[in-house]
Amino acid sequence: MADIATRSGQGLVPSLARVLLYSDDIHTREHVRFAVGSETSGREVQWTETATHAAVLSETAKKEFDLLILDGEAAKSGGMGLCRQLKHELRQCPPVLLLVGRPDDAWLATWSEADAAVSYPLDPFEVKAAVDEFFAPVIAEAHD
Repeated sequence: MADIATRSGQGLVPSLARVLLYSDDIHTREHVRFAVGSETSGREVQWTETATHAAVLSETAKKEFDLLILDGEAAKSGGMGLCRQLKHELRQCPPVLLLVGRPDDAWLATWSEADAAVSYPLDPFEVKAAVDEFFAPVIAEAHD
């Protein structure tokens, strides 16, 4: 499906939100997809799901994404280290939403250079709001 854009008052707005979701736990991936739904801020969400570190590296090497959602609690290769790696290795790393084990782990999200974090247990409203924030239209301030 092509990323068709529509004209707004500020230029072209992509109609797709391309999101990569990484977790080794299928239930976590389902929970996040259910919370976010099929659209965010008026854009259709195009999901790419991965369950391994290698799959994330492969997908980010061959596709462009608007947002990466990484599970910091994934076994073997957690999203925190993966986030830091991507921020240092990708020429233009997309924003990253990190899923962390508890609110006190926010400092680890900062260390990993994540753009935002949501803690477990995942509240669907909090996950949706965090994702929507990345795609909210930028409103130009009025200047007198």
